[in-house]
Order: sequence, then structure tokens, then C-alpha cells
Amino acid sequence: MAKQTVDELAAERAPAEPPSPRRVEGRAIALGVVLLFLLLVPLFQPVLDRYNYVLQLMLVTFMWIAMASSWNIIGGYAGYVSLGHNVFFAIGGYVAGLLLVRYGLSPLWTAILGGVVAVLVGLVLGLITLRTRGPAFIISTIALLLMVRLWFDNWDYIGGSNGVSLPLPPFPTPWLKAPFYYAMLAAAVGAVLLSYRIKHSKFGLGLRAISQDEIKAEVAGINTRLYKILAFASSAFFVAVVGGIWGYSLSYLRPTVFLALLVAAEMVLMVFIGGRGTVAGPVVGAVLLISVNEFSVARFGSSELNIVVTGGLLLAALLFFPEGIVGSLRNHGRLPRILDWD
Repeated sequence: MAKQTVDELAAERAPAEPPSPRRVEGRAIALGVVLLFLLLVPLFQPVLDRYNYVLQLMLVTFMWIAMASSWNIIGGYAGYVSLGHNVFFAIGGYVAGLLLVRYGLSPLWTAILGGVVAVLVGLVLGLITLRTRGPAFIISTIALLLMVRLWFDNWDYIGGSNGVSLPLPPFPTPWLKAPFYYAMLAAAVGAVLLSYRIKHSKFGLGLRAISQDEIKAEVAGINTRLYKILAFASSAFFVAVVGGIWGYSLSYLRPTVFLALLVAAEMVLMVFIGGRGTVAGPVVGAVLLISVNEFSVARFGSSELNIVVTGGLLLAALLFFPEGIVGSLRNHGRLPRILDWD
């Protein structure tokens, strides 16, 4: 029975017709061109209108790509929907910010250290929350988020609800956002690569088995408890890293910024809209959600109508693409080659 289960998953994982070397090479070239363009964007400062706005919009998009791709490891591959994942966002922001303020460490290292701390915390939290499954797990992650929010609001060492002010970045004003842009881009690329490597590994195959039928996966010899905890912890790293970068870019830390339930909900929405359990899905979902939100704000302002329009478009996307945009297009053979990363 174990052999049958693994063989079935492996067969599903492998495409019916492997892509030709020419197709793979063409996709790699296209992605390389896109990445090269993104690397050059900050250099357009002398000629680009609304330069700071464009960079801010793109770095925010990179941030959400990193968070959605990371969440997809536990929520997409393993099938465990977490609504408390921005706890790691807060851990990254506060660890990086406090190390910067109190010890004067480099922001680059503080963001990475924040990610390491988040992974360690993720291992502990995974041991606790992953004893449950289904709706009970979702509720436990919401409870975790609310408890951490209450704790941070009343913890004087980190400033409580008033937060902590961070030193202003020592960058020239015209190029103030460029370092954050590159940092967020690096985090986004790293998160997508991590997601890709996990998806195409034995570990990822085990997570997919858990998502499809956890009991059957256990019978097949998969250590489901260990796999879930490792998925939960690994999904925390880049969420925390971008938290550290984001906090420094804002120059302040506050629980309302990092621990709002809406932050967790947006992570989930991006993955479901783009395609849960696919590598490219979170990227597509993040770009679409940020674009729709920016269009709605520009057209209708920060009003209830903006929320209605955004919600309506997202609902339409879910109705017409029930398996997410990437998943539905792939199933119908209409997925563009540049997005075929699975």
C-alpha cells in the first residue's frame, strides 16, 4: 500500500509529456529577462515619473510575493490553512528592529537573524498547533495571532501599542527606496526558489500526500508530524525576513502594522486566487491583488466602494478559476509557458 501511494503521487507529479529542452531553455531566458528588467528599474530614476511611488509599489509587491510563496508551503503543499502566519512577520520586524536599535547591527544581518528566530519559534509553535487539523487548526492559528497581538500591545520592552521608532536609513534622498527595493526583490526570489525546491523534492511529495489524505500518508510510512512541523517552520523564514526589511523601511514598529488579521487573510487570498499548491500561483495572486487594490484606490479612493469593487473582482476570479488562476489554466492546457514552474 505504501508503494502504491508513493507511486501514485509521483505519477501525478510528473507531467504527462516532459517539456522539451528547447521549451525549458526558452522559459529560463524569459524569466532571466524579467529578472534583469527588475534589477534595472531603480536605475531609471532620472527619467521615470513618480519614481518613488513606482519603487514603493514594486517593493510592496515583492514583499507579498515572498509572504504568499512562503505561506503556500504549509497552506498549499501541506493543506494546513494558517490564519496566524503574520506572527512571523512581526517576529522578523521586531527582532530585526530591536537588534538595530539596541546593538547597532547591520540591517542586512538583522533581517536574516529575524528569519532564523522565526524558524525556531515556528518549530515550537508547530509542535503545539499542528496537533490539530482542519477547522480546529485554523481556529488555533487565529487564537495564536490574537494572543501574540495582546502580548505585544502590553509588552513595555518593545514599546507596547506605541511601538518602537527606528533610525532613518542613511541613504541619499533620491535613492532612499532603492536598497529596500533590492532587499525585497532578493527575498521574493529566495522565497519562490525555496517553494520550487520543496515542491520538486521528496519532502514536497510527502507534503502533497498529507494534503490529499493524511491517514493514508501515515500508512505509507511518511512521518506526517515531522513533515508538517518542518513545513510550518520553513514557511516562517522569508515571512520574517521581509518583516525585518519592512519595519526598517517604515522606520517604526507597531503591533497594528504586523499583527492585523487582514495581513494573514491577504496572504491566504493571494495563494487561493493565484493557485494553491502551485509555485507560480502565489506570485500571480500577489501581483493581481496588489494591482486591483491600487486601481480601486486610484479610481474610488479609500472608501467602502473601493472595498466592494476589490471584493467583487476577487470573487469573480475565484468563481471563474476555482483552482486558482494558475491551476485552472494548467488544467485546461492554457497556462503560459513562462508560468509553468510545476
